[in-house]
Amino acid sequence: MSEESLPPEDGHDALPEYAERVLEVADLIPPGRVMTYGDVAEWLEEGGPRQVGRVMALYGGAVAWWRVVRSDGVLLPGHELRALGHYRSEGTPLKEANRAAQGHLPRLDMKRARWDGGGRAEGHT
Repeated sequence: MSEESLPPEDGHDALPEYAERVLEVADLIPPGRVMTYGDVAEWLEEGGPRQVGRVMALYGGAVAWWRVVRSDGVLLPGHELRALGHYRSEGTPLKEANRAAQGHLPRLDMKRARWDGGGRAEGHT
């Protein structure tokens, strides 16, 4: 193994360029709005929903991860309550669950919550 290919001595790898780009898009999403994994990939014109999901799973803790979501509006499994707290504090549109729904958790109201990136984040509260 050459010295150039050795991992850094501190054990921290540099963030992959694609991951940096995904996280930058996540940072642009205004409070109360969301983008799907596919929306982020389309915005970047690279990768797809699975690649964006992988980046969010590995590195998303550094950004507002709850704003990058599944296209069906289902809350991220294993993180539902944390995400729900963020959605409620930001005023993200939700569809309340009916009593038959598993866990009675709401879903995101994708028609109202989805952000297309238009106008960037300026002027949105």
